[in-house]
Amino acid sequence: MPDDNRAAEFAARQEGLLPGELGLEWDEVRRGQARGRYTVARRHMAPNGFMHAASVITLVDSACGYGCMSSLPEGASGFTTVELKTNFLGTAKEGETVACEARLVHGGRMTQVWDAEAKNLSTDKLIAVFRCTQMVLYPR
Repeated sequence: MPDDNRAAEFAARQEGLLPGELGLEWDEVRRGQARGRYTVARRHMAPNGFMHAASVITLVDSACGYGCMSSLPEGASGFTTVELKTNFLGTAKEGETVACEARLVHGGRMTQVWDAEAKNLSTDKLIAVFRCTQMVLYPR
């Protein structure tokens, strides 16, 4: 059975775009799941000295989006996000690693629902829980 892990493909596709600029790295991207991470650097911080919420959202939303692309039904051409929700529970400091795991909760013909969690690997504490709904697109 061939390896269906598309992590390298999505890492290449994000170069020069927000996920690439934030240094997101991918361990696994395949049908129904995605896992990635980044090491917190100054570019991930807000002016108040804490990690910027958008840094975490970029990680979890990208994981769900890449997973969605890897899980599209036959004939679909893409997707668009129609809703997302994040609850923040913690943070991370420069030099610490933030990792996420995303999983497909519902994979229908017209929508997908994804859940993801972001965790500070240095402290083993949960940083955020995330859910998004993707509308599946088809060629016209």
